[in-house]
Amino acid sequence: MAHTVVRAEKPAPVSGAPKKPGRLPRAAVHHPWWFALPAIVVFAGFFLVPNLLNFYYPFTNWSSYHPDIAFTGLDNFRTIADDGSLLRAIRTTLLYAVLAAIFQNGFGLVLALLLEDDTRFNRFFRAVFFLPVLISALATGYVFQALLDQDGAVNSVLGSDIPWLGSTTWTLVVVTLIHGWKWMGLAMLIYLAGLKGIPGDMLEAARMDGAGPLRTFWSVRRPMLAPAVTFNVTTALIGSMNTFDIVQAT
Repeated sequence: MAHTVVRAEKPAPVSGAPKKPGRLPRAAVHHPWWFALPAIVVFAGFFLVPNLLNFYYPFTNWSSYHPDIAFTGLDNFRTIADDGSLLRAIRTTLLYAVLAAIFQNGFGLVLALLLEDDTRFNRFFRAVFFLPVLISALATGYVFQALLDQDGAVNSVLGSDIPWLGSTTWTLVVVTLIHGWKWMGLAMLIYLAGLKGIPGDMLEAARMDGAGPLRTFWSVRRPMLAPAVTFNVTTALIGSMNTFDIVQAT
């Protein structure tokens, strides 16, 4: 039986050169700038322009009480250097930052060590000690101002009339304690994360070698917590130097 073989014909080649992709419309090429424009306006209005003015106003007699501005050169800087207020402010700010960082990290580390185990009791108190972080700093300052007033609740309980907020020394210590109390919950969480990251076999090896809790903390846990300590101390120093609301309210 004869078979007929039918060959498929090849398609004819397309005549002409391939077409080049057309250019995008001008609006389509530059449209990302329209999306970035609101962010650029906010950045310029609330960050760039105010920072540039910060370099200009110190050389003028600018005041919010009168609209006229005159160039005064270095007179403002001479005034600050002569009366010593700048050095006192820097010294007080540095002392406040150091004390606040010590209290914040000290309280946070102690809480992390006490609440390290994942029990229902510990989880509840972790949330309790973290609550001050969520409270407004201004509200925290006003609450402690009422408590520490000379006729406030603290002196009523102690049966004394200690001026907690009436002297420079007492006020600085008390305000740094308030700052540490407010932010100790955040430090506690960072230290808890660091403690959870310590391998269990290292702790088990320390116990088998006869190391007690203090020796285990000093030789094993303390070195392993170095990244958490660095982060907490750095953020505490930066945050305390930028603190205004607690100091103002207290």
